[in-house]
Amino acid sequence: MSATTPTLPVDVTRIQALLPHRYPFLLIDRVIELEPNKRIRALKNVTANEPFFQGHFPGHPVMPGVLVVEAMAQAGGLLTQLSLESEPEKSEKLFYLVKVDNARFNRMVVPGDQLDIEVVLKRMIRNMAQYDCVARVDGKTAASAEILCAEGR
Repeated sequence: MSATTPTLPVDVTRIQALLPHRYPFLLIDRVIELEPNKRIRALKNVTANEPFFQGHFPGHPVMPGVLVVEAMAQAGGLLTQLSLESEPEKSEKLFYLVKVDNARFNRMVVPGDQLDIEVVLKRMIRNMAQYDCVARVDGKTAASAEILCAEGR
Protein backbone atom coordinates (compact mmCIF):
# COMPACT_ATOMS: atom_id res chain seq x y z
CA MET A 1 0.00 0.00 0.00
CA SER A 2 1.45 3.39 -0.98
CA ALA A 3 1.63 6.41 1.30
CA THR A 4 -1.19 8.07 -0.66
CA THR A 5 -3.63 5.17 -0.32
CA PRO A 6 -6.06 5.80 2.55
CA THR A 7 -6.30 3.37 5.44
CA LEU A 8 -9.23 1.02 4.97
CA PRO A 9 -12.01 0.83 5.84
CA VAL A 10 -12.96 4.45 5.17
CA ASP A 11 -15.75 5.22 7.65
CA VAL A 12 -18.77 7.52 7.34
CA THR A 13 -17.04 10.43 9.09
CA ARG A 14 -14.29 10.41 6.47
CA ILE A 15 -16.86 9.91 3.69
CA GLN A 16 -18.66 13.07 4.86
CA ALA A 17 -15.39 14.97 4.52
CA LEU A 18 -15.16 13.85 0.88
CA LEU A 19 -18.78 14.08 -0.32
CA PRO A 20 -21.23 16.98 0.10
CA HIS A 21 -24.20 14.64 0.72
CA ARG A 22 -25.86 14.46 4.14
CA TYR A 23 -28.79 12.64 5.72
CA PRO A 24 -31.07 11.47 4.23
CA PHE A 25 -29.11 11.51 0.97
CA LEU A 26 -25.71 10.13 1.96
CA LEU A 27 -25.96 6.59 0.61
CA ILE A 28 -22.50 5.15 1.37
CA ASP A 29 -21.63 3.88 4.86
CA ARG A 30 -18.13 2.49 4.33
CA VAL A 31 -15.39 1.95 1.76
CA ILE A 32 -13.83 -1.49 2.09
CA GLU A 33 -11.58 -1.73 -0.99
CA LEU A 34 -9.75 0.87 -3.03
CA GLU A 35 -7.34 0.83 -5.93
CA PRO A 36 -6.76 4.55 -6.61
CA ASN A 37 -7.71 5.61 -10.13
CA LYS A 38 -9.04 2.09 -10.83
CA ARG A 39 -11.79 0.70 -8.59
CA ILE A 40 -13.63 0.99 -5.30
CA ARG A 41 -15.89 -1.24 -3.24
CA ALA A 42 -18.32 0.41 -0.84
CA LEU A 43 -21.21 -0.61 1.38
CA LYS A 44 -24.68 0.78 2.06
CA ASN A 45 -26.63 -0.79 4.92
CA VAL A 46 -30.31 -0.59 4.06
CA THR A 47 -32.44 -0.32 7.19
CA ALA A 48 -36.18 -0.10 7.83
CA ASN A 49 -35.55 3.43 9.14
CA GLU A 50 -34.79 4.86 5.67
CA PRO A 51 -37.20 7.76 5.10
CA PHE A 52 -38.07 6.69 1.54
CA PHE A 53 -39.63 3.43 2.76
CA GLN A 54 -42.59 5.38 4.22
CA GLY A 55 -43.99 5.98 0.76
CA HIS A 56 -42.17 3.40 -1.39
CA PHE A 57 -44.23 1.31 -0.70
CA PRO A 58 -46.39 1.16 2.45
CA GLY A 59 -46.55 -2.47 3.56
CA HIS A 60 -44.01 -3.54 0.90
CA PRO A 61 -40.84 -1.42 1.34
CA VAL A 62 -38.54 -1.31 -1.70
CA MET A 63 -35.50 0.96 -2.14
CA PRO A 64 -36.16 3.16 -5.19
CA GLY A 65 -33.96 2.17 -8.13
CA VAL A 66 -32.94 5.78 -8.65
CA LEU A 67 -31.40 5.75 -5.15
CA VAL A 68 -29.47 2.57 -5.92
CA VAL A 69 -28.08 4.40 -8.97
CA GLU A 70 -27.30 7.42 -6.77
CA ALA A 71 -25.43 5.16 -4.32
CA MET A 72 -23.33 3.84 -7.22
CA ALA A 73 -22.65 7.43 -8.35
CA GLN A 74 -21.60 8.40 -4.81
CA ALA A 75 -19.20 5.44 -4.73
CA GLY A 76 -17.76 6.71 -8.03
CA GLY A 77 -17.38 10.15 -6.48
CA LEU A 78 -15.50 8.60 -3.58
CA LEU A 79 -13.21 6.77 -5.98
CA THR A 80 -12.38 10.07 -7.65
CA GLN A 81 -12.00 12.03 -4.40
CA LEU A 82 -9.86 9.39 -2.69
CA SER A 83 -7.70 9.08 -5.81
CA LEU A 84 -7.14 12.86 -5.91
CA GLU A 85 -6.14 13.16 -2.25
CA SER A 86 -2.47 13.29 -3.19
CA GLU A 87 -3.25 16.40 -5.29
CA PRO A 88 -4.72 18.92 -2.77
CA GLU A 89 -5.41 21.55 -5.45
CA LYS A 90 -7.78 19.10 -7.18
CA SER A 91 -9.32 17.30 -4.20
CA GLU A 92 -11.73 20.16 -3.40
CA LYS A 93 -13.53 19.81 -6.72
CA LEU A 94 -17.04 18.39 -6.87
CA PHE A 95 -18.23 16.00 -9.54
CA TYR A 96 -21.90 15.81 -10.53
CA LEU A 97 -23.85 12.96 -12.07
CA VAL A 98 -24.59 13.95 -15.66
CA LYS A 99 -25.49 10.73 -17.45
CA VAL A 100 -26.68 7.18 -16.73
CA ASP A 101 -26.58 4.52 -19.44
CA ASN A 102 -27.66 0.88 -19.52
CA ALA A 103 -29.24 0.93 -16.07
CA ARG A 104 -30.55 -2.52 -15.18
CA PHE A 105 -32.44 -3.59 -12.09
CA ASN A 106 -32.26 -7.31 -11.38
CA ARG A 107 -33.76 -7.59 -7.91
CA MET A 108 -35.49 -5.48 -5.30
CA VAL A 109 -33.48 -3.97 -2.46
CA VAL A 110 -35.38 -4.19 0.84
CA PRO A 111 -34.79 -3.41 4.53
CA GLY A 112 -32.07 -5.62 5.98
CA ASP A 113 -30.11 -5.81 2.73
CA GLN A 114 -26.54 -4.60 2.42
CA LEU A 115 -25.64 -3.08 -0.93
CA ASP A 116 -22.13 -4.09 -1.92
CA ILE A 117 -21.21 -1.56 -4.59
CA GLU A 118 -18.30 -2.00 -6.97
CA VAL A 119 -17.28 0.84 -9.27
CA VAL A 120 -14.56 0.63 -11.89
CA LEU A 121 -13.17 3.76 -13.53
CA LYS A 122 -13.55 3.19 -17.24
CA ARG A 123 -11.91 6.45 -18.33
CA MET A 124 -11.07 9.94 -17.10
CA ILE A 125 -11.07 12.69 -19.69
CA ARG A 126 -10.23 16.20 -18.47
CA ASN A 127 -13.14 17.08 -16.18
CA MET A 128 -15.24 13.93 -16.71
CA ALA A 129 -15.14 10.41 -15.30
CA GLN A 130 -16.94 7.38 -16.71
CA TYR A 131 -17.64 4.44 -14.41
CA ASP A 132 -18.93 0.87 -14.73
CA CYS A 133 -21.02 0.15 -11.62
CA VAL A 134 -22.59 -2.91 -10.04
CA ALA A 135 -24.60 -3.09 -6.81
CA ARG A 136 -24.96 -6.56 -5.29
CA VAL A 137 -26.93 -8.03 -2.41
CA ASP A 138 -25.72 -11.36 -1.03
CA GLY A 139 -23.40 -11.74 -4.03
CA LYS A 140 -26.24 -11.36 -6.55
CA THR A 141 -26.53 -8.36 -8.86
CA ALA A 142 -29.29 -5.99 -7.76
CA ALA A 143 -28.48 -3.21 -10.26
CA SER A 144 -25.86 -2.11 -12.73
CA ALA A 145 -25.22 1.00 -14.82
CA GLU A 146 -22.64 3.04 -16.69
CA ILE A 147 -22.34 6.45 -15.07
CA LEU A 148 -20.76 9.67 -16.29
CA CYS A 149 -19.83 12.41 -13.81
CA ALA A 150 -18.48 15.85 -14.66
CA GLU A 151 -16.64 18.41 -12.56
CA GLY A 152 -18.86 21.26 -11.42
CA ARG A 153 -17.92 24.86 -12.02
